[in-house]
Amino acid sequence: MEIEQKKVLNALSRITTLKHTYEVKVSGIGRESTAKALLNLPTNDICVLMGFAAVVGKEVHLPAYLGMGKPIEIRTSSLFGYEGGLFENGKPIHSDPKLKLPCLSSLTSDKFVRTTDLDEGTVINMEDYTFMYLKKPQDFIVRIISDFLPHETEIDFFEHVKAIDFMDGVLALEQI
Repeated sequence: MEIEQKKVLNALSRITTLKHTYEVKVSGIGRESTAKALLNLPTNDICVLMGFAAVVGKEVHLPAYLGMGKPIEIRTSSLFGYEGGLFENGKPIHSDPKLKLPCLSSLTSDKFVRTTDLDEGTVINMEDYTFMYLKKPQDFIVRIISDFLPHETEIDFFEHVKAIDFMDGVLALEQI
């Protein structure tokens, strides 16, 4: 999303000496949009999918490192099917952690996911599985925690995430 791009660019602009060169692209929302973006990327050494993430659980019950605005790395991703189970070709994909961030598992689905059946600390994100499936071995995912599921009250997502800063996520990239 463009809001995520703006937050990454804002964080990069506040770092006076960058170790790396960055090109920030918007992939759009959803698996198909992400796949098209990944297949049309310019040549790069490392590709990082960075953006917001919804986490299953109540913030007050989760460890502090899983608080609002905290960066995490996605180490495992799976695809949840329409009938409430994993697709045969949606077996979990694992990768080694690349950063010194907490690692979570991500669940991708094209339909509403009943969070009551999922472990606390599971990330729900439509793009992660596609990225994990198409990525190169050195690529990885950084997510910034934006909300907690199930929502106890209705939220205006864009208002809800206005104050979230991506600086900690970008600083983690600068450590590699």
